[in-house]
Amino acid sequence: MSIRTHVKWSFAMLITLLIAAVGVAAEQDSSAVVVGEYSAAYKRALAAHKMLIVVFQQPGNPAAAAFEERVLQKPDIAKKMQSFEVVKVPLRYEISVGGKKIQLLRHAAFGEMLGRQGVAIVDLTDPKGEHHGDVVSVYPFRRGRYMHPAHFSKMLSLPSGTLTQRTLIFAVRIHPEHPASADSKLSRYLASETESHSRNQANMGLQGHHNWESRFHRINARLSGGLTSTEVCAESWPGQSLVDAAIECVHSWRQSPGHWSAVRSRHSVFGYDMKRGRNGIWYGTGIFGRR
Repeated sequence: MSIRTHVKWSFAMLITLLIAAVGVAAEQDSSAVVVGEYSAAYKRALAAHKMLIVVFQQPGNPAAAAFEERVLQKPDIAKKMQSFEVVKVPLRYEISVGGKKIQLLRHAAFGEMLGRQGVAIVDLTDPKGEHHGDVVSVYPFRRGRYMHPAHFSKMLSLPSGTLTQRTLIFAVRIHPEHPASADSKLSRYLASETESHSRNQANMGLQGHHNWESRFHRINARLSGGLTSTEVCAESWPGQSLVDAAIECVHSWRQSPGHWSAVRSRHSVFGYDMKRGRNGIWYGTGIFGRR
């Protein structure tokens, strides 16, 4: 996949097609969700300004059954999910696009799902918002495994942001040592700075604090209350998926005392983002404002 910035996935176009399309569940699964139910869930989320959770599952699969019973039906998670709309579709659920049938899971909007069972979240909370209609979270399940309840709960609590921003924040929040930087106040300005620097690293194909001296003074001038900025950078292994790369970036920071000191600390404000280069490596950035 080429370098990704925050992009609109033409999701509104996809939903228009979905509403008009005739969905075909693979092998006529009796438990499949039909297009009318899917589009209805989307329209309910749109009207109520909610996030839409899309659960891709293979009916009868043990991991799907376990996720349903041990995660979705947990009382605390079920309570959180009341503020979302939820729709479930089988892996091979099809839609008609331009007269041709394609699997919903294979649509570019869900590219980071890797064709697997798992969860995706679409932001429909603000029709005028920057992320409206975007897929803003994904978690493809590994073979035979499902998402840990605590991790799913944290995904439901992520702040507004792009897919890459929320994924790196998610990776920080699920780290077993509970680093506090991503529990601080998210700064939209710092998020834009991390997006910019992550893209710069990806374009160069080189991790580093490039031009930090000039960026440091520019960022400090924009921070209020006498805050001073600090930055952490990391890179993934080549060819890692988005979620795995985000986890790898946090793991990399954990190996550096200086970086981990910043990541584990609570700050006044923070921003995180990551972008992938043409070399298949993801480059992550965190910038914090602290006293």
